[in-house]
Amino acid sequence: MKLWDKGYKIESAVEEFTVGNDRQLDLHLAKYDALGSLAHAQMLHEVGILTDEDIKDIDKEIRAILANIESGGFTIEESFEDVHSKIEHQLTEKLGEAGKKIHTARSRNDQVLVDMHLFCKEELFTIKSLVKELFDRLISLSNEHKDVLIPGYTHLQIAMPSSFGMWFGAYAEALIDDIHFLNAAFKISDQNPLGSAAGYGSSFPINRTSTTHKLEFATLKYNSVAAQMSRGKLEKSVSFALASTAGTLAKFAMDVCLYMSQNFGFLTFPAHLTTGSSIMPHKKNPDVFELIRGKCNKIQALPTELTLITNNLPSGYHRDFQLLKESLFAGLFELKSCLQICEFMLQHIIINKEAINDPKYDYLYSVEVVNKEVQNGLSFREAYQKVGKEIEEGNYSPSKEVHHTHEGSIGNLCNDKIIEKMEKAFN
Repeated sequence: MKLWDKGYKIESAVEEFTVGNDRQLDLHLAKYDALGSLAHAQMLHEVGILTDEDIKDIDKEIRAILANIESGGFTIEESFEDVHSKIEHQLTEKLGEAGKKIHTARSRNDQVLVDMHLFCKEELFTIKSLVKELFDRLISLSNEHKDVLIPGYTHLQIAMPSSFGMWFGAYAEALIDDIHFLNAAFKISDQNPLGSAAGYGSSFPINRTSTTHKLEFATLKYNSVAAQMSRGKLEKSVSFALASTAGTLAKFAMDVCLYMSQNFGFLTFPAHLTTGSSIMPHKKNPDVFELIRGKCNKIQALPTELTLITNNLPSGYHRDFQLLKESLFAGLFELKSCLQICEFMLQHIIINKEAINDPKYDYLYSVEVVNKEVQNGLSFREAYQKVGKEIEEGNYSPSKEVHHTHEGSIGNLCNDKIIEKMEKAFN
């Protein structure tokens, strides 16, 4: 049951190797393949290739297939090569000649392209929504804990006063950059490749603008060769957006793991959200954030992996592209999981408001002392040398009054402006 069947049997070892796990992966594309088939059939009817009776029957059967997909009953048996052959077989089995006409003026090449574009559009929108939920949680925590000071670090050495308000807000604003990457990938996804067939168009008088509107694409991928060259470029574009978002999550997860350790002790979580040790009864391990860190570091390798699969391939379709699905799908699903669990964990975070009072953090305020000397008339260089000498001689006395007012400082987080930035980026 192959769309390219010419009447001879393929060696089973070759068939098993070339199909791989496409049947399982194609289940994620089934809805989009059915929607693409419906739009294509409606267009074929508009240009006179399908009769009124044909489109009536095809419309009914594809909608039945869509209902089966939505209910979870759709399967792709081993007798089928992929989702395209399974859906066409169902239509042919039910409708006979009308079902056989559905492949007119298209190829599996543009079928899988339109499936991938529609799939990526929906997945990217879902990820954007999850990023926005995490953003909202971080902004809420930033406002709630804006007055709770914590040490800031450079070179992993105690540096200057920071705050939980600044820390949570920093990651919130960082997510806006990730939204820009996701938006860019969405724009690349939002182009209709259907009708490019095997990459060189068709002699049938099809109307590609019609399917573009029906499938709610923003525009066509006009040139048929360019449409086919989007295979690989689409996946890489999405992977860069995933990697950017994963980078933000991985860094945040690393901070949490550090701050939760006893050597820092800035935050913790309820015991039932941590794991223990088989021999050390005192342990409360941040396994969730360690796994977020590891999974997101793996996602950050995705652009390189996809680039190496597709690098230097000439124009036109190549079977190498089949290998992109497994890696991309895994990255998409993994990132969604990490975003969801991170937001869930932050609902239960416990902040240590007294951590800053440990004497080892007294040197945090050295810059505050220098600045106060400058305000009293010394040049900055003289004040810096004076306080440095006091520290070396053991005469340093911290001034723990922190009064920062400029935009983006611990005394003026500008979270309202950050929220405005997110709203513009998201919409």
